[in-house]
Amino acid sequence: MSGPGPYIGSRISLISKAQIRYEGFLFAVDPTKSTVALSQVKSCGTEDRPAERVLAPRDEVYDYIVFRATDIQDLKVSEPPKESEPSKPPSDPAIVSVCQCVGFRV
Repeated sequence: MSGPGPYIGSRISLISKAQIRYEGFLFAVDPTKSTVALSQVKSCGTEDRPAERVLAPRDEVYDYIVFRATDIQDLKVSEPPKESEPSKPPSDPAIVSVCQCVGFRV
């Protein structure tokens, strides 16, 4: 794998070592801190997986959750990122350069 770049924006299903499944979109991966960040995250609870503490699914959607990579049991790409046309800045002589950043260091 050549890094998280092509996977940023993918729909992800993540199961923690606590057997809780989360669904969200891959937002950032920080190899230095060994973290994975998801955006628009929903907790699906432990579902039918055996766990020390059984948790029901939650209705809340969290803006971002940062996970410690060592506490992730499984991570799957459910859906690749959607292809979109790059948006163009307005035609304005005052604009020198534009950067559309995908994700940030978490």
